[in-house]
Amino acid sequence: MPFGITAGATFVFLVILAALILFATEPVPVDITAIGVLVALLLVEPLSATAADWGLLAEPLVVLSDPAEGVSATENGLSGFASSATLTVLAMFVLSEGVQRTGVVQILGSKIAAVTRDSESRQLGAIIGVVSPISGFINNTAAVAILLPMVTDLAHEGKTSPSKLLIPLSYASMFGGMLTLIGTSTNILASELSGRLIGRTFTMFEFTQLGVVVSIVGAAYLLTVGRWLTPERIPVARDLTAEFEMGEYLTEVVVRDDSPLVGRTVRDALRETDFDIDLVQLIRGDRAFTEPLDPKTIQAGDVFAVRTDRDTLVEISDAEGLDLLPEVEVTEAELEEPNERDNLVEVVIAPGSNLVGETLRTTNFRQRYDATVLALRRGQELFRQRMDDVRLRVGDTLLIQGPPDSIERLNVNRDFIVAQEIDRPDYRRSKIPVAIGIVGAVVGVAAIGVLPIVVAALTGALLMVLTGCLKSTEVYDAVQWDVIFLLAGVIPLGIALENTGGADLIADLVVQSATFLPPLGVLALMYLVTALLTNIISNNASVVLMIPVAVEAARQLRVETFSFILAVTFAASTAFMTPIGYQTNLFVYGPGGYRFSDYLKVGTPLQLIFAAVTTLGIYAFWGL
Repeated sequence: MPFGITAGATFVFLVILAALILFATEPVPVDITAIGVLVALLLVEPLSATAADWGLLAEPLVVLSDPAEGVSATENGLSGFASSATLTVLAMFVLSEGVQRTGVVQILGSKIAAVTRDSESRQLGAIIGVVSPISGFINNTAAVAILLPMVTDLAHEGKTSPSKLLIPLSYASMFGGMLTLIGTSTNILASELSGRLIGRTFTMFEFTQLGVVVSIVGAAYLLTVGRWLTPERIPVARDLTAEFEMGEYLTEVVVRDDSPLVGRTVRDALRETDFDIDLVQLIRGDRAFTEPLDPKTIQAGDVFAVRTDRDTLVEISDAEGLDLLPEVEVTEAELEEPNERDNLVEVVIAPGSNLVGETLRTTNFRQRYDATVLALRRGQELFRQRMDDVRLRVGDTLLIQGPPDSIERLNVNRDFIVAQEIDRPDYRRSKIPVAIGIVGAVVGVAAIGVLPIVVAALTGALLMVLTGCLKSTEVYDAVQWDVIFLLAGVIPLGIALENTGGADLIADLVVQSATFLPPLGVLALMYLVTALLTNIISNNASVVLMIPVAVEAARQLRVETFSFILAVTFAASTAFMTPIGYQTNLFVYGPGGYRFSDYLKVGTPLQLIFAAVTTLGIYAFWGL
């Protein structure tokens, strides 16, 4: 390899730098960034060829094409869409949804409360003991989404802060995902890259023994040091209005006889006001009404529970003819009094939600969902006024008040995760043995080599529909398309890094460390570099970038290449140090009320422990 960096490699490094910045800051969703990367790589060769023809460049840039093999830039560029990894991940989303629709995980979770009661230690042990093995066989992101309501309910019922349980839930799902090949999309992608680069893919239980070791170590940490380090950001409280500190923002007002609002509908009154106010509940005589309030005609003597701040309340009282009711405290119990079931809930914005990047105003949230947003929590930051123009992000937690049927619609809407258990009549519990049998068959036939994992997974996905575990209309909703497009977009970036010699250049820098580190130390360094990268950008993107580097570094050091690939794979799937490093961390960010620094405090020691355990485990099981 020539010592100097090629023009093609320079271009690829610039694309990687831009991608890293966009992945870390997310001005646009990560899948859009990935498609942007793909388009840039596809355009550079024809555009540089034209520029060379015009004399603007000395020679065209070769980035994706491989003339020696007769492979065009378009073929390599679009290979991510036809990749077995992409198709396997797609099928695994369908399999996970099939299991989820049976309600088996919820049934398992409900059994926990009976034995944990108010013991935080038992709660932690049960959560880790349930989510880790589940994450080995269904997508770990799906496992956390399914168990999040159960864990928050467990915290409230056991009088434990949800903050003490939710980071452990996320972390345990991550190291549980390392028990099998299908535990995470990262493992599946790493297996394909390994097959392409060294001709060896992962078997179903290739690294299970190491996965068990790190899971045991991780569980021990979370139950001891991690438990001590995990903060109690959300106080122990059953009342959601107290949890969101709504005391100064919820009150009751009565409509005076001379109010200009009398005779108008709630919809018209809200549409024409410039005040930041929401009408949450209407009390008329001995009856109380919740959403939909819009069509109600306002009458003199009506009492409204309102969400606003004190200054606004003074202004609106004078302008609209409202009187503040003295000595009134609006609580969760009062807001739920008109209904026998809960109508005040926390709702988390899910990955892939159509609301990401939108605002409550642009989505017309109140009219669209027949529900009122009382507050928004992002980590430890609380928004209780002027929320309509806040752009929503994954992990944002909304305090929502609405009638039971609206809450049920939110519960089945894939844009949201309702952070408390709500009985769903659409669970197909009779299909539990079928769904589990299908997943078991997929794992079994792939493990013994009867079928490639991609064929087994696609067959299993089809069987989920044919057996009635999933309806055909639910299949496309089951897939996290942002992950699919992310994979399709970043896979060609790894090819470009190899083709241009960029991977070799980075590997040269890694190999330089061998002058003062033994091979085991270089392996640990590879783990740490990947882990740091994964905590900033997508785990799948870090695997694509680092596995070619790991392969080249191992070849230059003349050590076991497969061991270096495994180090990158494990590091990419265990991003403990930031909320943005892994989707499960974002899931719990809002419901746990965490600060960014909490992940650093709890996750950094675990990341370092895993660096030592993983590298020593790889050395013990596979050698160097």
